[in-house]
Amino acid sequence: MSRTVTAAILTALLLAAGCTADAGEDSAPTAPTMLEASTEVPASATPTEPTHPADAAASLTGGLDEFFDAGSSADEAVLRLRDAGRAADADLIQRIADQPVGIWLGEWSPDVTTTVRSITEQASAASQIALFVVYNVPGRDCGLHSAGGAPVDAYLAWVQQVADGVAPGSVAWFVLEPDALAQLGDCEGQGDRVGLLAEAARILDDAGGSVFADVGHSNWHTPETIAERLAAVGTENLAGVATNTSNYNATANERAWGEQLFGLTGLQFITDTSRNGNGAPADGAWCNPRGMAIGQPPQIIDREGAFVATIWTKVPGESDGTCNGGPAAGAWWEEIALELAGGSS
Repeated sequence: MSRTVTAAILTALLLAAGCTADAGEDSAPTAPTMLEASTEVPASATPTEPTHPADAAASLTGGLDEFFDAGSSADEAVLRLRDAGRAADADLIQRIADQPVGIWLGEWSPDVTTTVRSITEQASAASQIALFVVYNVPGRDCGLHSAGGAPVDAYLAWVQQVADGVAPGSVAWFVLEPDALAQLGDCEGQGDRVGLLAEAARILDDAGGSVFADVGHSNWHTPETIAERLAAVGTENLAGVATNTSNYNATANERAWGEQLFGLTGLQFITDTSRNGNGAPADGAWCNPRGMAIGQPPQIIDREGAFVATIWTKVPGESDGTCNGGPAAGAWWEEIALELAGGSS
């Protein structure tokens, strides 16, 4: 089954960053934290209840049950494989292509307002949820495989351009800055990261989006640490948090960790299950580990409970970076795509 994908959307998808670099247990800081003065979490910061009304969960989905599929690099791979007469391989990659995956937005997006407007309008017409990953924070990925990000003084203007694209009446979910909270203070160049994330959440929330702050995953920080960082940012403009973005941790582990965080903050959570079918490698590897498998398809789990939905923020088959024989972050890697699609999940 093929799909027609606009050039703007494909550009955003094909150039999107791969796995965020500090995504494994071994990546948690072991040296003294290099917090800049403006990124430091106040000692008095304590978890706070979100200020959204108690029935906010019902408004997260607008009554919708499915995510919008804008197409991905997997769709192109299916067409190439079928043209080459490799029907069995094409059928495997179709398992990936059939799932809706989030649209990554960053400096590679040539006209981010137009991209967001196109996706949200199409999703609204299809009565589906549009899912985006905002990935342009200053000091992104601490200079590792997905290094980059906007200059400190340009970031919020760029976020406003994202917000300007949200079509009125659409249901748009934004995963806000993978690893930004988990890496808080781990490197220079972050600026006032707490302030930047707080204002970015406000801008997207004011535009009608549902904002899920990325909080890393269950093998990185404790729920208590993340709750303190969320309190510093503030929760009034957050619909919830996102866990396991571009990572491999088993859904059961993420659910247990997310529920602990929910108990501390009252924030619901969504979890990336795109590549967690076999759970994380025993050695904690995060960059193109082998023996992995695609996981549970995206779906709404419980609008009113702690665990709202499984999502796919990562396109299985796109590299995490130049490690374990992989190409650059975000590039299609057919070998590992076939492995993931043919895994035991």
